[in-house]
Amino acid sequence: MTTTDSQPPLVAILRGLEAERAAEVARVLFDAGFRIVEVPLNRPGAIDGIAAIVRVAPADALVGGGTMLTPADVDAVHAAGGRMMVSPNCNPAVIAQARQRGMFAAPGVATPTEAFAALEAGASVLKLFPAEVIGPAGLKAMASVLPAGTGLWPVGGITPESLAPWVRAGATGFGIGSQLFKPGMALAEIDRMARAFVAAWAATR
Repeated sequence: MTTTDSQPPLVAILRGLEAERAAEVARVLFDAGFRIVEVPLNRPGAIDGIAAIVRVAPADALVGGGTMLTPADVDAVHAAGGRMMVSPNCNPAVIAQARQRGMFAAPGVATPTEAFAALEAGASVLKLFPAEVIGPAGLKAMASVLPAGTGLWPVGGITPESLAPWVRAGATGFGIGSQLFKPGMALAEIDRMARAFVAAWAATR
């Protein structure tokens, strides 16, 4: 997937999403300008939620699973219609399985060693996790040794206000979790936060 100013590289991480609410939550996010949605697999109903989101997603959206730890996770998300693999760690076998399935792969890395291993395995972008520990200075240092054009997406503690310093350090996208969505959160509040993140991203362009 390529992203443009009309397709902000902001990943909505819907941890704990109730499968019965998946479609309505996704519609709010898509209407607000989000185009990338991740449903972590370490909560019940995740695969059903992914399938429900895929059914209502715009043609330019990218839907997938998070906390994908095994090749079997890749197969399950792909079977549900998901086309993105996100993980908290760097497992070359999982990355390779995702790429073999034609999926966008965003493995988690926290060190240059992991970053290069992920790229060698076929990562589409690198998820910097946990971003609170790495910090913009750590991202900037890592970017200085990685191949030019490597996508770097911090995940963890991201707020609308923090986007700008991360972008200045070299971030090219973001994963956004509890600041955007929590189980039971009102749709109006999800909409408000989604629009705040999209506006913050636009302000960095």
